[in-house]
Parts: sequence; structure tokens; C-alpha cells
Amino acid sequence: MRIAQGTATRVGYHVCMEVYLVGGAVRDRLLGRPVSERDWVVVGARPEDLERQGYLPVGREFPVFLHPETREEYALARLERKVAPGYRGFATEFSPAVTLEEDLRRRDLTINAMAENAVGEIIDPYGGRRDLEARLLRHVSAAFVEDPVRVLRVARFAARYAALGFRVAEETLALMRRMSESGELDALVPERVWQETERALGESRPEVYFETLRACGALAVIFPEVATLYGVPQPQKWHPEIDTGAHVMLALRWAADAALSSAVRFAVLTHDLGKALTAPERWPSHHGHEEAGVALVEALCARLKIPNAYRELAVLTARFHAQVHRAEELRPGTVLKLLETTDALRRPERFEELLRACEADARGRAGLEGRPYPQGEYLRRARSAAAAVALSSEERRGLTGQAIGEMIHARRLEAVRAVASSPD
Repeated sequence: MRIAQGTATRVGYHVCMEVYLVGGAVRDRLLGRPVSERDWVVVGARPEDLERQGYLPVGREFPVFLHPETREEYALARLERKVAPGYRGFATEFSPAVTLEEDLRRRDLTINAMAENAVGEIIDPYGGRRDLEARLLRHVSAAFVEDPVRVLRVARFAARYAALGFRVAEETLALMRRMSESGELDALVPERVWQETERALGESRPEVYFETLRACGALAVIFPEVATLYGVPQPQKWHPEIDTGAHVMLALRWAADAALSSAVRFAVLTHDLGKALTAPERWPSHHGHEEAGVALVEALCARLKIPNAYRELAVLTARFHAQVHRAEELRPGTVLKLLETTDALRRPERFEELLRACEADARGRAGLEGRPYPQGEYLRRARSAAAAVALSSEERRGLTGQAIGEMIHARRLEAVRAVASSPD
């Protein structure tokens, strides 16, 4: 006998088992958004009741099972009790006596604390539907402060739903601020911070994630390198928005609007970190900030254990974005050196991401979002011309490896020079 999704049935000799669709699937259906995955809560059951019906146990800390046919997750209703600092400091209690309302109460936001029964009725004990209509991200209970990951999750939901007009409720933001000030965020492990951040970078408004963290004081705790960019001025001639932090958020929004990859968006986020190191007496100039920022990017990536692909692109963008902006002013030999140093000839896909990150930097400026960026196309043509250079077997005959390399380099320089002298 199998449990039908969303039904109640009597199993064994005494257990009345009820199954509810919960969380994001209910929320997104009510918002008219696509539902990518469904989670279920089982009330009134024990682990052995599910196992007898072929459900596969996969939960380590609490009972979670995979449906034998759909492979969707079914979790037994449970309670959580804070017993130690950090997001792992919870004791989990589950039994057939735990009610649906008790299970929903432990969730972070009211819009995530709704359930749906077998006939499509919405069970909403904490006002999630009201907050959906009001476009509010509001915490379910005061227990919100017990889990520091919730600060990141709320910021991520703010990034996801900003385009629909959602905002964080003031009382929830106040709790997040208290958590930031209390040191509770220090318990976050790097892997979880990056997991939430990477997901936020992929949202439609990723800059809102970082703006929300800043609003509650968490940005200075988790991303101090980014937080210190606010209040650092830039030349108004090139940056009408003036503030470096504001510029980075504008560039990040442009990157998202252009549907650029999460790796590019991370590179955009970190490309100007070196400006925070400029001595105030040198403001608004930031000569040398490119190379100065590389060490900050490396340190941030090491601290949060960010994947190498993200780190490498971010380092290249920090180091070379100003040179890419000046590409049409560079001598052909300097252009070729840029192509070689960035490994553009062997890794064209990554070089393309570098160019797009630089384009986002150039266009992420107040009132200049639509201006052309011919530097990108010029460097693409230069790369293609240099990459097309090859020596025939006849030309290689009798030459050493060094001599072959020198000839190829000379031919590539000729190719780049031809691109530089040709009309667009």
C-alpha cells in the first residue's frame, strides 16, 4: 500500500498519516511562478511506516524519505529546539504527535510556512498568503533569530522576488540586524555562505542580496571587502554615481539584466575591491587599484572556499579590467601581451567572460548603461586573428622549439597589428 500524495490513510494498527505539499511549491503556485520542485510533510507517522511502503530514507539529522516512484522528498513533521550557537545547534524532535502547524512554525518566512492538502486547500496558520499579497518577507516567529542562515536566505529571497515588488518587513530586518550585531553570524561556515551567495548571484536581482545584507549590518560581517567600498568616491566624470559601492551594485544589476553567468556576476562584484585601499588623500583617483585588489579577491575566495573557476575569473577581472577598457588605445604588442597573459588564445570562453565582466563594469554607471562598448569587439577580433596564426610543416622544418615560438609570436603580432589598423 502506497501513500497517495496529499491524502490521509490509516497505516498499521493506529497511525493516521496525513501528507501535505509545503514550502516553495505552495508559495510559487500562489505567485503564478513555475514550480521546479515539490516537498512534502508527513504528519502522524513514524519512520518505519514509510519504510514499509517502500520509501527510501535519506535524512541524516531527521527523517527524510524519497518517494518510491516520484523520488520527491517526504519529511516527517518535526520540532526544532536551539541547544547550541550557530545554524547546526538544534535538537530535532519528531513523532506522530507533532502537528502540521508546529512543523510550519519552525520555518523562516510566512510565505514559506504554508501547506496544501489533497483537495487543494491552503493551510496558512501564520499569514503567508496575506504577506504574499502585501509583497512582504516576514519571519514566522521570534525563533527566527536562532538560525544565522536565515539572514542569508531572506536576502536571497529579496533578490529573487524584488522584481515582483517584495521587500523585507521592518520587524524582520530588525531581527536580522540584531543577529548581525550579536555575533551569531560568526557561526556560519564558509560552504553555507557560498551556497546561499551563489544561488543569490543567479537570481534576477542579485544586487538586492548584497543591499539587504548591508541594510541589516551583515555585509560588513560576511563580505567586509565589499562593505568598505561604500563611501569611497570615484571621479564623477567617469562615475556619475560617484560612490564605489553604488557603482558595483549597478554593474551587478547590468550583468544580471544581460543574463551573464554567475561567475561573471561574481567577478563584477569583486572587480573594484582595491579601491577600498586607496588613501583618502588620493580620492577620487584610484591609480593602481587593479593590482591592489587582486590580494583582496584571493583572500575573500580563500575564506569562503569559492570554486577555482570563480576565483580565476574574478582575479583576471580585478587585474585587467582597466586595461581592457583602454584596449583601443593600446599598442598592438600590448594587446598581444594581454591576450597571452589572460590565456585568451587557449581559453576563449573564459576570455569572453572577462570581456563581459568588463562591459558590465563600463555600463554599470548611472545614466551610462546603454553606451557602446567597442573595446570588447576589438579584443574579440584581435584574439581571433592571433589564434588563427599557424605555421606549416615546411615553415617549421629546421627550426628549434624556441625559434618556432618566436616566429608564431611575430606572426600573431602582425595579425593583431592588422586588426588595429583596419576599420571596424
